[in-house]
Amino acid sequence: MGPLNGLKVLEMGQLIAGPYCTRLLAEFGAQVIKVEPPQTGDPLRQWRKLHKGTSLWWFAQSRNKKSVTVNLKHPKGQEVVRKLAAQADIVVENFRPGAMEKWGLGYDILSELNPGLIMVRLSGYGQTGPYRDQPGFGAIGEAMGGIRYITGYPDRPPVRAGVSFGDSVAALYGVMGALMALHARQSNGGKGQVVDVALYEAVFSLMESMVPEFDRYQFVRERTGAALPGIVPSNTYVTRDGRFVVIGANGDSIFKRLMSTIGRPDLAADPTLERNDGRVKRTEELDQVIGEWCARHDLDTVLSALEQAEVPSGKIYNVADIVADPHFNARGMIEQSTLEDGTPLKLPGIVPKLSRTPGETRWLGPALGVHTAEVLGELGYTSTEIEQLRSVGAI
Repeated sequence: MGPLNGLKVLEMGQLIAGPYCTRLLAEFGAQVIKVEPPQTGDPLRQWRKLHKGTSLWWFAQSRNKKSVTVNLKHPKGQEVVRKLAAQADIVVENFRPGAMEKWGLGYDILSELNPGLIMVRLSGYGQTGPYRDQPGFGAIGEAMGGIRYITGYPDRPPVRAGVSFGDSVAALYGVMGALMALHARQSNGGKGQVVDVALYEAVFSLMESMVPEFDRYQFVRERTGAALPGIVPSNTYVTRDGRFVVIGANGDSIFKRLMSTIGRPDLAADPTLERNDGRVKRTEELDQVIGEWCARHDLDTVLSALEQAEVPSGKIYNVADIVADPHFNARGMIEQSTLEDGTPLKLPGIVPKLSRTPGETRWLGPALGVHTAEVLGELGYTSTEIEQLRSVGAI
């Protein structure tokens, strides 16, 4: 049934941040009703690789959700949403600030109908502040939040991760905020509240010690490629067969085991290298020594030797490595599903693992509007009224 069974969530978002937030809630049992525009639906339906006109991403991003088509610009469509919100525990939206208010769906109105309502609002810059009205996608949040500046090599322009990092981190904060607000509602008389998540702030929150380091020493962290600044050795190295291995031997005892394994007992016994602060002063030397050893051996040999020495290490996986890996499969992280036309399809598994009430995939991302009549019927609309709403373009 899932730990969130009985929780009612209304999704008003599209693309990534809002829908990923509700996807996580749906995976753990929440009833999620996704509101989409008629005819077109969520643009994610046509993003990246398609199967018979529908994005493969869609089947994962919208699993366990019910799709209802509503025209948010039509007064009768807005009325439908207000009725849905009146029965919901949580509304998740990721439109530009002010859009919900323009449609008569702001928190002030919805909370009058439902005082216990929690509204999760995900946007580029948040609901307040001088940048509030600017459009802000995840890429912009990553740039402003600090992660782009420090990602890449020092002699090249900043680069991005190959996924929607900013949107996904914001979505995780959205889930966290929603669950905290639910706890507060249960503890404080049933009153709901707004959870305001800005994409740039979600990214900024992961920037570790950058602010105090700048404040105290005017230190600006720069791009350092594959190395981890100030923590040595921790880097990516190339093996003889052209593969990549990540080695993290920054623990004092681990460093000694690594040096002994690669045939450098002199460095293992060097008193100036016993602690990290001493190793930092000789970063380039140590990286060269480790890199030369890796270059003399194939990846499998490197990994086997480091595993025996209990030195944290691993190859850099691509998606083919992931799908074939026995550990991913043993932990259920590659799910086998089937599309409605009988096509088999693998999907990512569900995180985190709960021992008693785990999440699950109950169905894949649905066809556009397939649940509209069902959901409106549960609101009390008759079949005649539903057809009238269709005829005027409200749904």
